[in-house]
Amino acid sequence: MTTTPIIAVTGATGHLGHLTLQALLERGVPAGNLVALVRDPAKASDLAAQGIQVRQADYKQPGTLRAALSGVTRLLFVSSNDFDDRVGQHRNVIEAARDAGVDLIAYTSLLNADRSGMILAGDHQATEAILRESGVPFTLLRNGWYTENYDLKGAVKNGAILGAAGNHALNPAPRQDYAEAAAAVLSSDGHAGQTYELAGDEAITLADLAAEVARQSGQPVAYHDLSAEEYARTLVGFGVSEGFAHVLADSDTGITRGELATDRRDLSRLIGRPTTPVTQAVQAALTA
Repeated sequence: MTTTPIIAVTGATGHLGHLTLQALLERGVPAGNLVALVRDPAKASDLAAQGIQVRQADYKQPGTLRAALSGVTRLLFVSSNDFDDRVGQHRNVIEAARDAGVDLIAYTSLLNADRSGMILAGDHQATEAILRESGVPFTLLRNGWYTENYDLKGAVKNGAILGAAGNHALNPAPRQDYAEAAAAVLSSDGHAGQTYELAGDEAITLADLAAEVARQSGQPVAYHDLSAEEYARTLVGFGVSEGFAHVLADSDTGITRGELATDRRDLSRLIGRPTTPVTQAVQAALTA
């Protein structure tokens, strides 16, 4: 008799974690077999109301992680959005999962992480190395860019999408697609040891994206290509911290090297359908 796995999701009140829990429910996983790991359980009342177990867990507090992972067999480990010793936080999660006897860690890494020169890739490369050394079976979910990374309503308001990607392409997809892929991996067997390069089926440039936003909104929207230095300075002028502005500009230089593009179709294969078309993703963003 096969035992139904107990599946935990970190960052469960965040966008990706919350969507993954809903995708798991839609795939027929009983709510009682799902564990939402959150820093503040008070913010997860909607998950508790669905019958999902809510447990307090903080990447910076190893003791909370060990307790929260008790009895968990499969873990979706969503990478931290706190850049204060991100690798150290990730090590805490992996070591707690190992100590708790978790059978599989599915980690949200970055598209093409092993060959990427992006600043963002560094922490993912280090985390993948920790996973390999941990002895815990794992799956790498190397997520590409989210279409939600772009403020398309703001683009309509300002008449522009800014960047430093030139005319080079990337393969974005909505968070929902990535969440469905994570749910597919967590709720089925045979994924240990696999590396999935996850991205949208369509390759687009930022100029293509601007043109689609203009078409749907009926407003003039153009892509303004800047140097990485100009783009970072502009972001700082908009109130983005200097460090994060540099990371964002550096990510656009990664696009120029093809690091956020792929012709693999791992994402559509995992979710069992084509990825959400860019036209539909833009429509959703503009009407949200």
